[in-house]
Amino acid sequence: MDRLATCLWFADDAETAVRYYATVFSGLRVLETSRRPDGVALVVLFELDGQRYMALNGGPSYHLTPAASIYVPCADQAEVDRLWAALSDGGTELQCGWLTDAYGLTWQIVPAELPALLTDSDPERAERAQQALLPMRRIDIQVIRDAVARQ
Repeated sequence: MDRLATCLWFADDAETAVRYYATVFSGLRVLETSRRPDGVALVVLFELDGQRYMALNGGPSYHLTPAASIYVPCADQAEVDRLWAALSDGGTELQCGWLTDAYGLTWQIVPAELPALLTDSDPERAERAQQALLPMRRIDIQVIRDAVARQ
């Protein structure tokens, strides 16, 4: 068993959030749910694509912030669009592929090829990629590819 897991602090909807994430990501599986005597979940331990997380109903003292986010490299634009639509529903769209979902968790929904475009060996091409990315919320990778290809 892995010893490390990222703890995600929710006020009182950890179990609901994890159930929702399971509808978005086919690779999510709940490993264990620990309940308080009143039957409400205290901790939901889950795994998403091999990474363990602990969703904690910790009360209103702390809140999730964009200072910590889950980075999701996507295989193609269709995956970006699907995840963006699902996770931004009821949440807040941020800049450059970031969004905060309805439960307060921040995600980076990014085409897997984006880092290579932003770090192109040609500084002018890399700059064009960055300039194309900056005004975007949901990333449109074709717009960035086109910007990089311009002469």
